[in-house]
Amino acid sequence: MGKMITEISAFLVATAGWVLVSSTLPTDYWKVSSNDGTVITTATFWCNLWKICVTDSTGVSNCKDFPSMLALDGYIQVCRGLMISAVCLGFFATACALVGMKCTKIGGSDQLKSRLACFSGVQYFIAGLCSLTACSLYAHRIMSEFFDPLFVEQKYELGAALFIGWAGSALCILGGIVFFSSLFDGFSKSSSNADRKRYVYSASTYVSNPEKAQNHSTNCRRPPTEYSSTSKNFDKNAYV
Repeated sequence: MGKMITEISAFLVATAGWVLVSSTLPTDYWKVSSNDGTVITTATFWCNLWKICVTDSTGVSNCKDFPSMLALDGYIQVCRGLMISAVCLGFFATACALVGMKCTKIGGSDQLKSRLACFSGVQYFIAGLCSLTACSLYAHRIMSEFFDPLFVEQKYELGAALFIGWAGSALCILGGIVFFSSLFDGFSKSSSNADRKRYVYSASTYVSNPEKAQNHSTNCRRPPTEYSSTSKNFDKNAYV
């Protein structure tokens, strides 16, 4: 019962992390910058993995999609690939976790369900690492440009999508570790059951052949002592 509650909690945590990671892809504010006037903000610049936009003081946004995937900066291409891989891995991990958990009726034997839960844990863990790497790489590029005195173009700050991605990555990694630990429990239970069956089999084999054991004990008895024929002629009055 305790393991079932642990798996359900890990599933909820990892699924919440996967949802947060998936929500960062369409989120607008990966990096943000603003031009401030004397009274109000005149313009706000923001970017994500797909486009760059500017919003003026009236709330009107003008966006421009990145023109070509091959003409993009290398770090944006890497972040795109890592985030898409994290979303796909999280989807397959959720499907495997639903089959491998103890509270579900599908999946086969306990050992097979434990392996499926372990496989889903590995997928959650890798998805969290992919998302964590993508967000950290993007943030490192923003910070390196911001603190570079020789960089004269528009400087940006960290957006809300990066913090959401970091939180989702941490939840995916935590849930994956809990699911991965279920493999060792499955193996320990299967080995103990095998030892118990082996002991019962050996005991039943020993008890199931009582005639053979009786014959063996009969054959091992000491043969009766044969006295010579001369000793049989003497009775208790022979020396009287």
